[in-house]
Amino acid sequence: MADAYVQVTTTTDSRAEAAALAKSAVTERLAACAQLVGPVASTYWWEGEIEAAEEWMVVFKTTVDRFDELASLITDEHSYDTPEIIATPVVAGSMDYLAWVAEQTGPQDTEPDDA
Repeated sequence: MADAYVQVTTTTDSRAEAAALAKSAVTERLAACAQLVGPVASTYWWEGEIEAAEEWMVVFKTTVDRFDELASLITDEHSYDTPEIIATPVVAGSMDYLAWVAEQTGPQDTEPDDA
């Protein structure tokens, strides 16, 4: 496995925002796939207080090479001041699936086919 793969997660306060982030990342080929999970119950510290919220999680499938650009997109498009952006290494997986992830997030052939 030449490429290194990661699953990147973030959470949002609405399904609509989660879906928009997923679509942007896949459209820009920063992720091959993005899955929405939720709602999930989150408990966390924020500005000195313990908060509880219902959130939506987005799980992006991508390569390590695309992580920085994906993190920038999430930061730029996210409504939170400090969005969760966590990358978890993929230590094993279906070679066919991982090859597909690499293909979808790699350079694309933009030349028209000779027909």
